[in-house]
Amino acid sequence: MAEITKLRHLTSAGLMDCKKALAETNGDIEAAVEILRKKGQAVAAKREDRTAAEGCVLAKNDGTFAAIVALNCETDFVAKNAGFVELTQKILDAAVAAKAKSLDEVKAITIDGLTIADLVTEESGKTGEKTEISAYEYVEAPSTTSYNHLGNKLATIVGFNLEGVDYQVGRDVAMQVASMNPVAVSRDTVPQAVKDSEYTVAVEKTKEEQVKKAVEAALKKAGINPTHVDSEAHIESNMAKGWITADEAAKAREIIATVSAEKAASLPAQMIEKIAEGRMNKFFKESCLMEQEFIKDGELTIGQYLEKTQKGLLAVEFKRVNLNAD
Repeated sequence: MAEITKLRHLTSAGLMDCKKALAETNGDIEAAVEILRKKGQAVAAKREDRTAAEGCVLAKNDGTFAAIVALNCETDFVAKNAGFVELTQKILDAAVAAKAKSLDEVKAITIDGLTIADLVTEESGKTGEKTEISAYEYVEAPSTTSYNHLGNKLATIVGFNLEGVDYQVGRDVAMQVASMNPVAVSRDTVPQAVKDSEYTVAVEKTKEEQVKKAVEAALKKAGINPTHVDSEAHIESNMAKGWITADEAAKAREIIATVSAEKAASLPAQMIEKIAEGRMNKFFKESCLMEQEFIKDGELTIGQYLEKTQKGLLAVEFKRVNLNAD
């Protein structure tokens, strides 16, 4: 029993697994450890096709460097286990200490004689679940901060352009990133593909609204309630209810088709562009960290809050990892 206890302490494997490994190796502790490690690899390989959607997400900052690690497993039960959380923290601590710049670098780091990749494989053997590092993000800047949301499913890190950022100020901004999920730090750093997509949507939405207004005006002028004919399904339903006649339905269809085509062909490009630009400005204010309304003071944007607390202070980069759907 003493040998089983020792082996469990060394590997965190289950009691029966330790007993079988010791029996197989005639009590050789080192050989039993190796067997259990190989078992971990076998479990990991066997469960490769499984989905590891649960897990633990942790962030940490140390001076000019901050990082986030997401260690995934299959069930929330395992994710909340103290040993699983401890392993996530151990991986994160090692990554920050090494200032790792990629997931491959993280996996190659050695802890107590084993690479992190091997430790993750071992964890799979202990839990019987697929285990993997699903995300690794880092930020380097003159000052950094980190925030771990309650439950270890969401974490953020932020970098600032100046040294000596007040702890609470940094935490406030990291919490803003967690809560409001910005797309970029500023409008200048929004990817061009995102800008193009948003502008296209803004233009199309503006055109649709202008056409809809013209159609509604024409229907009202003809004595037809626009809400009764706003879709083919509504037209059929309202005819069945006796709210509109077949003639009114036919007239409505003709007006909708004719006015829609005429209005779409005559929309002023300059007006559409101006309205679309207004929509883009709204998008930037909602989606860019420095322009977002500060969640703790609606009178200020994040940019204004930072300037107010330290002249010239800017957020320059952030990362956010969330295992749950936003």
